[in-house]
Amino acid sequence: MSGRGRLALCATAATLMAAGALLPLVNKTSWFLTAALLVAIQAGVGALARRVPLARTLTVTVQALVALVMLTVVFARESAIGGVLPGPEASQEFARLLTTGAEEVGRYAIPAPATEGIRLMLVGGVLLIGLAVDAIAVTFRSAAPAGLPLLALYSVAAGLSPGGASWLWFLLAASGYLLLLLAEGRDRLSQWGRVFGGAPRAGGRTAAAGFETAGGSALAPVRTGRRIGVLALGIALVVPASLPALDGGLLSGTRAGGGGGSGGGTISAVNPLVSLQNSLNQPEDREVLRYRTNTDSTEDLYLRIVALDQFDGAAWKSSARRIEDVPNRLPRPQGLGPGVRTTEINSSVSAAGWYAQSYLPLPYPATQVDIGGRWRYEPAGRTLVGDRGQTTQGVRYTAGSLIVRPTAEQLAAATTPPARLLREYTKVPGSLPEVVGSTARRITKDASNDYERAVALQDWFASDGGFTYDTQVRSGSGTAAITRFLRDKEGFCVHFSFSMAAMARTLGIPARVAVGFTPGAAQPDGTMSVGLRDAHAWPELYFEGVGWTRFEPTPTRGSVPDYTRDQTPSDSASGPAQAQPSTSDAPSAAPSVTDSCPPQMRRQGECGTAAQQGGAGPTDMGFPLGTVLWVTLGVMLVVLLLLLPLLWRIRVRARRLGSGRVGPTGQAALALAAQEGSGGRAPADGAALTLAGRPESGGRTPADLAARTLAGWREITDSAWDYGIAPDESQTPRKAAARVVRLGGLEGAPAEAVHRAAGAVEQVLYAPRPAVSGSLADEAQLVRAGLRAAAGRGARLRAVLAPRSAVRVVWALSARWAAVTNRWGASRWNVERWAGTLRRRPSRQRG
Repeated sequence: MSGRGRLALCATAATLMAAGALLPLVNKTSWFLTAALLVAIQAGVGALARRVPLARTLTVTVQALVALVMLTVVFARESAIGGVLPGPEASQEFARLLTTGAEEVGRYAIPAPATEGIRLMLVGGVLLIGLAVDAIAVTFRSAAPAGLPLLALYSVAAGLSPGGASWLWFLLAASGYLLLLLAEGRDRLSQWGRVFGGAPRAGGRTAAAGFETAGGSALAPVRTGRRIGVLALGIALVVPASLPALDGGLLSGTRAGGGGGSGGGTISAVNPLVSLQNSLNQPEDREVLRYRTNTDSTEDLYLRIVALDQFDGAAWKSSARRIEDVPNRLPRPQGLGPGVRTTEINSSVSAAGWYAQSYLPLPYPATQVDIGGRWRYEPAGRTLVGDRGQTTQGVRYTAGSLIVRPTAEQLAAATTPPARLLREYTKVPGSLPEVVGSTARRITKDASNDYERAVALQDWFASDGGFTYDTQVRSGSGTAAITRFLRDKEGFCVHFSFSMAAMARTLGIPARVAVGFTPGAAQPDGTMSVGLRDAHAWPELYFEGVGWTRFEPTPTRGSVPDYTRDQTPSDSASGPAQAQPSTSDAPSAAPSVTDSCPPQMRRQGECGTAAQQGGAGPTDMGFPLGTVLWVTLGVMLVVLLLLLPLLWRIRVRARRLGSGRVGPTGQAALALAAQEGSGGRAPADGAALTLAGRPESGGRTPADLAARTLAGWREITDSAWDYGIAPDESQTPRKAAARVVRLGGLEGAPAEAVHRAAGAVEQVLYAPRPAVSGSLADEAQLVRAGLRAAAGRGARLRAVLAPRSAVRVVWALSARWAAVTNRWGASRWNVERWAGTLRRRPSRQRG
């Protein structure tokens, strides 16, 4: 295999190895097979274009056009011209699919369904990166910069993957790039010819003085390059894993915790709301957690992941805080007084094998956690975070927690919180619009204490304010999103919780936002199943003597706490709450699917619409027969394009070696052929006159016989060219024949055939009265068979499928184009000259 062919193969492999990091983003892998096929075809087109050869920019253009045709066949065949060529309708279809794909990327959680829009983005992106890598590394012969598009492809996958890309995908992508660099290094070394390899080795494989022969391979430098590359790759993998301070980045994604030892480390600020809307809009509700608890009252058993306590105007996020080892028993919740009624319960939780989250979902407030692995405790938020890559994937744990049942009177009698807590949790950004505070004050103008203000805010969002729950609206978590939400009154739990927490802070009530899951749905085996659509966000407000207290402003989601109901007696915390269990009255028979319809929506008869909305999402329908047929047709067209040089060569060979007469323009063609065959020297006048003489026997003129002789000689030189012996038009036919025999390794009959053909050509070009038989078909066939026998397998294959002499087609087209432009330029010059004459003529008359 040639150096450039090896480069093309390694460029394709590097692209596909880097694209492997995209596989975890989608729940189907059929798109990768499509991408691999299209990238391979695109690389083959580039190899053929370079073999012709075409100009570099023209090579990239041809590859891009072929890629566009293939994408059209796969994704927009019904809108294409003839089902193949892209047109205006196909462009509109591409725009529609890309727009839909962008919306679906923002809607679905990872792994997303392989919809047509997402498949187009994946396949088209990989094809575009493959084109860039092939152009930079192979066409322009610079492999090092090709790492930039490969890095971009891997970075996208690492940025979108939950928990970051796995080290395996990093290893594959880096190995592909390293393979590409080594292939380029070997190609560059081979171009230097003889390479100094040290002392001669035994066995005679190295020439004297330590120099390898020109055809030898420079194994020592390439082997050294491999060692350096493997060493660098090993350092890139081992060092981040061994140093906690370097944890994160493209290799490991967002990590919640860092540090090790006892009591050290910090928790970095994260925003887990990125996928909350995606989870709510999943077409299929996948089970995230399953738990069993020893209480029958689960409506308040929210599974809390993290608390967002910092609002900077752009987003709510968790603060950077110290973390420590998980204590055997967690301390008493902050602010919880002894007079508040509590009940301690125990829950056993198991996470799904696909669910990887750095924070551990826990009932709030947890009192103790029994779990294996590397987990750390953050006291302020009472959360457990994974350390050094620890996630919830497939973990099992037990948790003790408190059910806190404060009364309305206890909340209303809450005293002023500590100054430090009040200062931290009532902070609002200066960019917060005035409408937020003014609306909060207007809603709570009749309230006499913070508890009544909090209930007024909750009721306004949940029922009195005319808000609509809609998970399809644009997300956002900054001040602009809150302003838009208050104006349009459409949103989902993120908007409700963020807005209420911001309003509470403007009223001087400490507030934060909790993210986690609603209690889930009861199953026939007595467990509770929590699915993606149970993802939720809710505000927590602080009351001294009770602590952080949950409120529920989002309509039709979760359950409204008992202590916020007007009808709730002050000495009971559970009566009405039991009338609204969050579990389904009829447990689902399929334990892996969660009934995410909350009780309020069931009573209002809205569950049907929600179910339809959730189940009507697009799904990957696989690779249908129609698509297979169109892809097959596209592949056949591409194969036909690849075979065009072979077909052209067969046609030219048949025309040169077959019978024929010189047509009306035969004399001009003969003169041109004679000039080319003589190295650019025109034949003598006598020869030209003789060739145009009277017809010979059989109706053939001397011109016909001479033209067939020159055509046979051209076939011989082109056959040698196909096997790597480029023609040298500066040599005489006799010297050219000797060169073909020497470089082609011809012996016996093939060598004699070349010399006979050269003698016949010299007769045509130089003899006053040439004595030629006309056809050199037998000689051409002998020479071609001899060249094939002397060549290797790869050279024979290239001579048949990608003949070098096919470049004559490009030369002919270029010559015709040059002739057209020259004629156009001459005509334009004549017109300008004539126009200039007309302009000057009046001035001369006036003179």
